[in-house]
Amino acid sequence: MEARLDLDGNPIRPITICMIGAGGFIGSHLCEKLMTETPHTVLAVDVYNDKIKHLMEQPAGGQPHPWVGRIQFHRLNIKNDSRLEGLIKMSDLTINLAAICTPADYNTRPLDTIYSNFIDALPVVRYCSENDKRLIHFSTCEVYGKTIGSFLPKDHPLRKEPEFYVLKEDLSPCILGPIEKQRWSYACAKQLTERLIYAEGAENGLEFTIVRPFNWIGPRMDFIPGVDGPSEGVPRVLACFSNNLLRREPLKLVDGGQSLRTFVYIKDAIEAVLLMIENPDRANGHIFNVGNPNNEVTVKQLAEIMTEVYSKVSGEPPLEVPTIDISSEEFYGEGYDDSDRRIPDMTIINRQLGWNPKTSLHDLLYSTLTYQRKTYAEAIKRMMAKPTATS
Repeated sequence: MEARLDLDGNPIRPITICMIGAGGFIGSHLCEKLMTETPHTVLAVDVYNDKIKHLMEQPAGGQPHPWVGRIQFHRLNIKNDSRLEGLIKMSDLTINLAAICTPADYNTRPLDTIYSNFIDALPVVRYCSENDKRLIHFSTCEVYGKTIGSFLPKDHPLRKEPEFYVLKEDLSPCILGPIEKQRWSYACAKQLTERLIYAEGAENGLEFTIVRPFNWIGPRMDFIPGVDGPSEGVPRVLACFSNNLLRREPLKLVDGGQSLRTFVYIKDAIEAVLLMIENPDRANGHIFNVGNPNNEVTVKQLAEIMTEVYSKVSGEPPLEVPTIDISSEEFYGEGYDDSDRRIPDMTIINRQLGWNPKTSLHDLLYSTLTYQRKTYAEAIKRMMAKPTATS
């Protein structure tokens, strides 16, 4: 492997990374990137490894992977395993991806949500601080809560001014909803963890970077209920729509699908994370929005585009009634609330790391739906092949 240089022209030395949550959607793509394009070693920590097995298993009848020995899986739950501190001590950098981050859970499992996203993160932050280890912590764009513009009348001209809806890491306030709206349990827990990490940096010299993802999309995200995930549960919006399309069901638009969201392709986002990993002098002490402001659509528009793209992928005509409206209370349960719009300001990440997203919404949806259709077909085939009990 040729010598690699950071953004300032310095050689990049191989490091050991303790990646907590390595078996998930983001972790699996980051592990792939680190194995195929860098000399770094990964201590992959998770309770499941299905999405990274292909990196550790020897190819059938072929040569071993060139990265053999550079990724090790450690099956443990960070809630109650004393091995975690040892793994952090062995590493140069810890990346914490562990979280409950499914909106349906914020209402129905608020205690689990708070414990997972705040209480369970405490030992990770403490071990990094006490052992002088660098930390990259994954937070969420949800910490911003509601935009300033959402408190103005709907026809107010200031709603169209960027300073009332564009979200800036160093300037935008974090405005959450009422306590009884338990949907904000996730955002509140994540925000408090950010404040803890920032305080550790200010008081104890912790080297940290905080990542705020804005809807990262791509293969292996979330799950298709009953196929590659639990039968019960509601994944995030894009996976919900994918599930409906695969099953030839109408897409459910919560409260008419009027909320605005931006979406970024996972491979673009992973490029940003690699820049953070390999440019610590530029990334330490910063909070980074990682999203694509050019891919903004309403949830209703997303449903329409996904229906069109899936029809091309599958060759099947759209349903006569492609969408149906459903209330947020019926879909998520009582206590749900939502943010109106989330557009990331890209000034800081562009200045510090020179990163900008590249992939259009149409292209990332085509890639994702192609993968999910293939995965769904394979899963159905396996289910059909299973022997059934006879009476």
